[in-house]
Amino acid sequence: MLAQDLWDRGYRGSERTARRLLQTWRGNATPPAAVATTTPKPRQVTGWIIRTTDDRADHEQADLARILERCPLLCTVDQFVADFGGMLRDLRGQHLDAWIATAQASRIPHLSGFASGLLKDYDAVRNGLTLAYSSGAVEGAVRKIKAIKRQMFGRAGFDLLRRRILLGN
Repeated sequence: MLAQDLWDRGYRGSERTARRLLQTWRGNATPPAAVATTTPKPRQVTGWIIRTTDDRADHEQADLARILERCPLLCTVDQFVADFGGMLRDLRGQHLDAWIATAQASRIPHLSGFASGLLKDYDAVRNGLTLAYSSGAVEGAVRKIKAIKRQMFGRAGFDLLRRRILLGN
């Protein structure tokens, strides 16, 4: 049965929807173009964009290049993400002003919103992209304290929480 074959290949729609689609194709003189066997999911494409070129596999790089070729807007986003990632990895905060101005001028809503958010805490962002210091150790300690607090919720008071934190349990 055709519907079963389609479901085996990953089709998630109903049999009725498949029939309707087949009817429209039968009415056309030319058959539809072949569909790629695997279409990458948005989450995969996002992961490819976020990673550096060196961290992508060859097939991922080829798939991303094919997608970016078909969508100029996504190609622009890819460039902005790569530039921001470079600033983040190489501590090049001196380029932040130019990046924010370009991002706001791009008229890509999510990108300009992100740039506006960076401006709200500009000094902290600039220092994070420029200085070699990190608050990672403090953030890790805070996360650990919150985890202990969640484990004890409703069971004990502040004294026991304090003892567990100081003893490292």
